Amino acid sequence: MPLDESKKRFDKSKLPSRHTTVGPDRAPHRSYLYAMGLSEEEINQPLVGVATCWNEAAPCNISLQRQAQSVKVGVTAGGGTPREFCTITVTDGIAMGHQGMKSSLVSRDVIANSVELTMRGHCYDALVGLAGCDKSLPGMMMAMVRLNVPSVFMYGGSILPGRYKGKDVTVQDLFEAVGQHAAGEIGPEELHELECVACPSAGSCGGQFTANTMACVSEAMGLAVPNSAGTPAPYESRDAYAEASGRAVMELLASNLRPRDIVTRRSLENAATVVAASGGSTNAALHLPAIAHECGIDFDLHDVAAVFRRTPYICDLKPGGRYVAKDMYEIGGMPVLLRELLDGGYLHGDCITVTGKTLAENLADVVFPEDQDVIRRLSNPISSWGGVVGLKGSLAPEGAIVKVAGMSNLQFRGPARCFDCEEDAFKAVQEKQYAEGDVFVIRYEGPKGGPGMREMLSTTAAIYGQGMGDKVALITDGRFSGATRGFCIGHVGPEAAVGGPIGLIKDGDIIVIDAEAGTLDVELSQEELAERRKAWKPRGHDYNAGVIWKYAQTVGSAEKGAVTHPGGQGETHVYADI
Repeated sequence: MPLDESKKRFDKSKLPSRHTTVGPDRAPHRSYLYAMGLSEEEINQPLVGVATCWNEAAPCNISLQRQAQSVKVGVTAGGGTPREFCTITVTDGIAMGHQGMKSSLVSRDVIANSVELTMRGHCYDALVGLAGCDKSLPGMMMAMVRLNVPSVFMYGGSILPGRYKGKDVTVQDLFEAVGQHAAGEIGPEELHELECVACPSAGSCGGQFTANTMACVSEAMGLAVPNSAGTPAPYESRDAYAEASGRAVMELLASNLRPRDIVTRRSLENAATVVAASGGSTNAALHLPAIAHECGIDFDLHDVAAVFRRTPYICDLKPGGRYVAKDMYEIGGMPVLLRELLDGGYLHGDCITVTGKTLAENLADVVFPEDQDVIRRLSNPISSWGGVVGLKGSLAPEGAIVKVAGMSNLQFRGPARCFDCEEDAFKAVQEKQYAEGDVFVIRYEGPKGGPGMREMLSTTAAIYGQGMGDKVALITDGRFSGATRGFCIGHVGPEAAVGGPIGLIKDGDIIVIDAEAGTLDVELSQEELAERRKAWKPRGHDYNAGVIWKYAQTVGSAEKGAVTHPGGQGETHVYADI
């Protein structure tokens, strides 16, 4: 775009980058930009951050660098000067099942913080954020609404499904195969064969696990270009969506349409609706409140659960169903799901999106494909209420969350088997030191108590691999992977580390779960719980320095999103207005 035309669209005197590029006092600052090969014309244009979570840790992030180059083409075409930078990720598939998982949720806030600091420090005017693995998606979106500069989110795309013995497989199958191996149902050779084919390409886990769930959220909430969530990572067509995202952010900058104009309570309800309808990850009940918190909006676990309760479950996706993200993309992707929900009256169609149009306007030409069964009609749902539900009761006064997608039995009553860390529970599973009807209780794994609120996929998948997935239940103040299935309840609050009831129960106490009624109770009187609380003492942990210690000092409850700062309600200024 010629400079004269760019000047007409963008008033540099009102943009943050004026602090680093305008006037004689900024000659030293401009010299650094010249040093990197920028022209005077490029320096005088808006500076746009292109943030990625690229690294060589896992397939989730490996294609983000390539896609960022296409975003930069779009930004340049729209009259901006792109400035690429990276932030961290912790990839759950590799961090799972050991102490490394304590870093996972902490990384969400580190990602948001690092993007904020880079944007603030260099006074960038807008942001395109690309993310692949689980916590990087909400982390990037949190940064966008915190900064409130014009922003577009883009998912890096899902992995292609593996093929084994004639069927599609994902990493979920591999985690469950570990349990089958421990049970003697498969040998080491078969386990090795599966590990070599389960993950055949770049991209994030292929089921409706946390990454794909939060990618769907990005479209439903209006922060992403329509249909950008669905295209698998290896497809060259992702580059077209990347370029479109770069162009879109320049249009948002020209019109001054900002993330907090887009992320409202109504758009958050749209996001929660899509999670429930798709049988998405329970982690969404942690991330949606955290995104809302950045805007100063009260939208906690109970608000999310209320939306889940009223939303039909209509996507037959793994882990509860049959299909993977690639299958959903091939029948039309997120626009098809959104259109069906909109036509059924489950979405707020008037919410504005990054296209500058409303959600309803974006979906005007979408036609529901009848020759498929990945997404069902609302008239024929898998269940009449969401694939993820909230629970509350004497064992969880602050609430809890469970994915019921694919489950037939929604009630469970059994004696507690208590473990004070995941490793002890996993060992008991591997050695089959439990009985049918038990309720595993894994505690001191919450945001403060872990610290870091680990996911428990290794344990839950091992149980399922042993054929006990529907014969035992598991509750924790930690989290579950989006790939978890079975009667597994997470986010139990208050957590054990602050004296919550989950820290007071003992082996043999009877726990009663009713996902249909939305309750989680222990058969103990309030008087008995009060007596036990008198004898309870806080426990220490081994993280007494470093970033995980710092996280434990500031993190709040899962009920509110496990946030670590005052959020939008505590602000006296917003970065975008400097």
